[in-house]
Amino acid sequence: MPWWSWIVIWIALVALSLLFFGVLGFRLFRQATTTLSELGEAADRFSTLPSPAGTGTGSAAGSTPTDAGDPGSADEALRPAPGDAIFASPARMRHDYHASKLARQNARRLRRIQRKKDRGQPQALRDIETRST
Repeated sequence: MPWWSWIVIWIALVALSLLFFGVLGFRLFRQATTTLSELGEAADRFSTLPSPAGTGTGSAAGSTPTDAGDPGSADEALRPAPGDAIFASPARMRHDYHASKLARQNARRLRRIQRKKDRGQPQALRDIETRST
């Protein structure tokens, strides 16, 4: 092998390694820009804190049987905004959890009463007592 073939081999190896590192750098740059743009969107979305007045539980107390027909209406009124639990006190979140749990139970009870009424089935005693209140 002549002496100049080693120079050609080394030049080819260096060129291929530079090409490889260039492709890796380009891919890393593309992934970094995508990640930074998603982080910017997330920062814009979570930079504004929701108002505490919007997540009140007072609207669930006055739920009527007409509200029970729409399963999303009671849940939307009680559901806190995403990220609200981070800034709220544990006592408030516990209260919100129990209030929404009671609202869901009441909505299920009202749907059960209506379903049994539509089918002509006898009502349970606990359902008759809660309907009068």
